Amino acid sequence: PGLLRSDSIPEVGEDAAATVGMAETLSEEEQDELRKELAKVEEEIQTLSQVLAAKEKHLAEIKRKLGINSLQELRQNITKSWQDVTSTTAYKKTSETLSQAGQKASAAFSSVGSVITKKFEDVRNSPTFKSFEEKVENLKSKVGGSKPAGGDFGEVLNSAANASATETIAEQMQEETH
Repeated sequence: PGLLRSDSIPEVGEDAAATVGMAETLSEEEQDELRKELAKVEEEIQTLSQVLAAKEKHLAEIKRKLGINSLQELRQNITKSWQDVTSTTAYKKTSETLSQAGQKASAAFSSVGSVITKKFEDVRNSPTFKSFEEKVENLKSKVGGSKPAGGDFGEVLNSAANASATETIAEQMQEETH
């Protein structure tokens, strides 16, 4: 009592000279008293460590008898920890915010999809696109001959490319013969 002053305990990182200086300011009687207290605290710590080890051994024995293994404990701890986390106000607020954000994002993606679909329909209905489709159909009929009209867009493009290549070759041949 009164012997342990906060100013007499050296802080971590203080140099040895300062520590020696403090020990010199204590009287011989105060130093003896502190040494006895130090020995007593060390003995208490050792006793508590032994008691703790015995209690842990006893606990392990009880768990073994009950059939509780470490994997089951881990699952229980994880479940309890998760329940503790999900019951916090911060988790609930974050969860609600994420849910609202997800709903808004979903609505945004939906409207973007609608806009893209509408734009694509507008393009398909435009006079320019219809004119392009007609040209492709004309080229296809020139190249394909007796093939029925229709086919997928890839076939149409391939036919158009073949027709262009055929026309180019025919023009080159005419130029060479003249």
